[in-house]
Amino acid sequence: MKQIVSFDQYRREYERSIQDPEDFWAEVAADYQWSRKWDTVLDWNFTEPSIKWFEGGYCNLAENCLDRHLDKRGEQVAIIWEPNESSEAYRTLTYRELHEQTCRFANVLKKLGVKKGDRVCIYLPMIPEAAVAMLACARIGAIHSVVFAGFSATSLVNRMNDSECSLLITADAVFRGKKKIELKKIADEALEQTPSIKHCIVYNHRNTEINFDEGRDHWWYDLMREESSEHAAEPMEAEAPLFILYTSGSTGKPKGLLHTTGGYMVFAGYTFSNVFNYREEEVFFCTADVGWVTGHTYLVYGPLLNGATTVMFEGIPTYPDHGRFWEVVDKHQVNIFYTAPTAIRSLETYGTEIFQTKKLDSLRILGTVGEPINEEAWQWYHEYVGKKKCPIVDTWWQTETGGILISPIATVTPLKPSFATFPLPGIQPVLLDGSGKEIEGNGVSGYLCLRFPWPGMARTIYSDHTHFRQTYFSAYKGYYFTGDGCKKDEEGYYRITGRIDDVINVSGHRIGTGEIEDVIDEHQVVVESAVVGYPHDIKGQGLYAFVICNETALTDDKLRLEIQSLVAEKIGAFARPDKIQIVPGLPKTRSGKIMRRILRKIAEGDTSNLGDTSTLLDPAIVDRIKESAL
Repeated sequence: MKQIVSFDQYRREYERSIQDPEDFWAEVAADYQWSRKWDTVLDWNFTEPSIKWFEGGYCNLAENCLDRHLDKRGEQVAIIWEPNESSEAYRTLTYRELHEQTCRFANVLKKLGVKKGDRVCIYLPMIPEAAVAMLACARIGAIHSVVFAGFSATSLVNRMNDSECSLLITADAVFRGKKKIELKKIADEALEQTPSIKHCIVYNHRNTEINFDEGRDHWWYDLMREESSEHAAEPMEAEAPLFILYTSGSTGKPKGLLHTTGGYMVFAGYTFSNVFNYREEEVFFCTADVGWVTGHTYLVYGPLLNGATTVMFEGIPTYPDHGRFWEVVDKHQVNIFYTAPTAIRSLETYGTEIFQTKKLDSLRILGTVGEPINEEAWQWYHEYVGKKKCPIVDTWWQTETGGILISPIATVTPLKPSFATFPLPGIQPVLLDGSGKEIEGNGVSGYLCLRFPWPGMARTIYSDHTHFRQTYFSAYKGYYFTGDGCKKDEEGYYRITGRIDDVINVSGHRIGTGEIEDVIDEHQVVVESAVVGYPHDIKGQGLYAFVICNETALTDDKLRLEIQSLVAEKIGAFARPDKIQIVPGLPKTRSGKIMRRILRKIAEGDTSNLGDTSTLLDPAIVDRIKESAL
């Protein structure tokens, strides 16, 4: 695949992609294997909305991830699996072995009656079999719906019932750190309320005793042993559904975003290759779980489309100690490392002594994903992990977008800490004001929208296209509404300022909570913060900050004064938080997102009904925050 290697080339490619997007994306798509070439590159409108890429074309994503690589890199390692226990042996799968496993499992699914268009739920830990299951579904044309193996039975029920899955794939149990999660037990509870499920395949991962329903349940190994490793991939229409992935549901019922085959394939492969400046035979380590879109696009599909070696990590960054990520990097000579700012800030609190025993000399590129990274964390990451030599790609994108939209291109884009920098070729962002008018020029801020489609974008919310239209295309006619605020500085660099519902109007000033949080996080004893609005008699809305600290040397009152002074200095007096509560933690979903609706309720003094907290990583933290509310 043609890569961008200079900033001047980026500017030329970007201009070409905007002037003639169909020709640009057709050229990118030509790098992949198609059983039938498309008739039209793009047919679209943002009114219905209807977006169709490469119509008339047929391809298979699994075939492009595996089969087309076999002659050249059949013996190259495709997946390195690093287990939860650092003392346990890691596993590898070459491209040939992954292909054979995928073909066997594709035959398993077909024998159990799964056919093109059927939905399959994957509720597995971070093991290679999760990738095998995803690829096998893609190979036969089944639509996979991966659910994070940590969600409750209720969450699993909601997702399987919404998409009417016919088959569930799970495991007996998994350890995450020291915590054991009995997945089959959770699955059994869910299966009591999921009438569409006909079969359940169980992978024996931790030799845990389970309930086994002989009529419904099947052991993974027993099924695989009986099947052939030969399987011809199903040619799929470019717009055939590929997967459904549910958002976290932090603001309501989870939405099942539907992504399709051809466009997603083209976009995942292109963005991986370019954003990370991927080179032949490099080792890529994305720390995301396959239950989230980052795991889909930049742990499984993007790397495999490019013939990369991808690391799949089962554990957590602080087990058995807080140096586990860096141990994995050194052990497997990782060249590109991609993680979340939340993880970086968390590891930052442990200090830097751990780096004295880590080389990290294999690292060439670093990346962040999931939220904007504040400057202090960026600098720490750059200095201690990247040894001041690795460019950091601060990537902005969403489950809905399928892949990265705004990001530096590693080794190409001049960097600015806390800025996502510039849109990738083919991406046409605009900033709108409250009336929907485009805001021209630099040194401006507004609502981030897209005026033109891109191949990787979701096509609908499964079984609810009306909700899809209302959520993303009704706020501003003719635009895709991201829900994020954004600033462009005087040089045109993009900086994501947070969700639009996290923009607070204080005395007529519109303030992005992310901007305030960045400043608060600069304080030497602050680990992380979250700012929300609450009703204020004078200002309309006041600012309430929830702050996690790494030490207690300062009194709470002294810390509050220092934070207020810091915010006043960096942003202005109008942005000083009215209330600052020191908290032991923040209510986060398992994907790392802060559930701000809970914090708003607490800030407003309305704690009688905080809604569903079952999807939180640690539901008990809510009670601890309530106890010390101001």
